Amino acid sequence: QAQLVESGGGLVQAGGSLRLSCAASGRTFNYYAMGWFRQAPGKERESVAAISWSGDRSIYYADFVKGRFTISRGGAKHTVYLQMNSLKPEDTAVYYCARASRSYYDTHNPSEYDYWGQGTQVTVSS
Repeated sequence: QAQLVESGGGLVQAGGSLRLSCAASGRTFNYYAMGWFRQAPGKERESVAAISWSGDRSIYYADFVKGRFTISRGGAKHTVYLQMNSLKPEDTAVYYCARASRSYYDTHNPSEYDYWGQGTQVTVSS
């Protein structure tokens, strides 16, 4: 059974930083794109960043995080990170990591992801 576990969320002041981690186990994630998504209360889940199954071959960032967030994979590709800098109150949301449903396929569309973590809360105070 595939399992994704996020960690690193918390409460931070505007302008601060957090680093989210996503640990994968149970199935291979080496040949699958991985993504970070977020959902704020009353809003739909949206893509934040995604990284290619091959690592840095293709990386996607939503416009609202470009220049502030960085996605990366661990050396064994079983961990995915999201470094978040210059956080804003509007970044407040539950952040989820997920695995794409198809191997060797790059996407940032949440409907094309099948395994999801439980989420970690990020709260940015003004």
